[in-house]
Amino acid sequence: MDTIVNIAGYRFVDLPDRDALQEPFQELCAKLNLKGTILLSHEGINFFLAGSQEQVDQFIVGLEKDQRFVDIPLKVSHSDYQPFRRMNVRLKKEIISLGLDHIKPAEFTGDEITPTEFKQWLDEGKEVIVLDTRNDYECRVGTFEDAMELDIKSFRDFPRAVSEMPEELKDKPVVMFCTGGIRCEKASVVMLDAGFTNVKQLKGGILGYFEEVGGAHWNGDCFVFDHRVALNPQLEETQVTQCYACREPLSVEEQQSEDYQFPVSCPYCIDRQQQRDIITAQQERDKA
Repeated sequence: MDTIVNIAGYRFVDLPDRDALQEPFQELCAKLNLKGTILLSHEGINFFLAGSQEQVDQFIVGLEKDQRFVDIPLKVSHSDYQPFRRMNVRLKKEIISLGLDHIKPAEFTGDEITPTEFKQWLDEGKEVIVLDTRNDYECRVGTFEDAMELDIKSFRDFPRAVSEMPEELKDKPVVMFCTGGIRCEKASVVMLDAGFTNVKQLKGGILGYFEEVGGAHWNGDCFVFDHRVALNPQLEETQVTQCYACREPLSVEEQQSEDYQFPVSCPYCIDRQQQRDIITAQQERDKA
């Protein structure tokens, strides 16, 4: 099988015609036999697609017939299999869900820092709070050295977590990051609204950092939302997998645990499975 090209891109842009865009995108992707997801919202577009190089190139040509989508920065990686099962074009309220209507990155967002400049800061040991805006299970797969984690289950928890950060941090330099940059577009506004005065977002996110400067100052892999589960700094699929039962990512070491019983349980849901087993056994006894 030929190498599969995986692309991801987004843009915050006003789309009052959101609903009318769904069918043309469905038809284009069906014609090209692409698989993945396109999210359309009044606030913009977000897509994750995979196919041959020719299919991807033709999609970009079709995408850029709309001037609002010209030159969207792309995250590109490769795999030896199709990481998506189907093609979906979905209409959403937000292309990345936060639940705050006043946060509009198309109108205003925080400043960016390039991966090269960020790496230089880290090389020099510059005083900076490196803030991971991702969910707890993503952080567990890998993150930057000495990064601050917020222990959140969902991006919707981010505003609450920011409100609980110490007041003395509000005037310190902060560089925030996420997988591809989209969450930070909104997260930076949340932090500025909360009174943080020196906030920057890592341009292109973790994947952009890997592409531009490699894995310096990074520990582990980067969780991605497709069947590859995680990529290393060379943008290659790793051996991290997900529990079939609870969808938690599992390292190679965790896959060796006696609690990992595919497809029943893993170290993160074994207690729940044992509780279900107890309830089932009790119900069977009650029937006897």
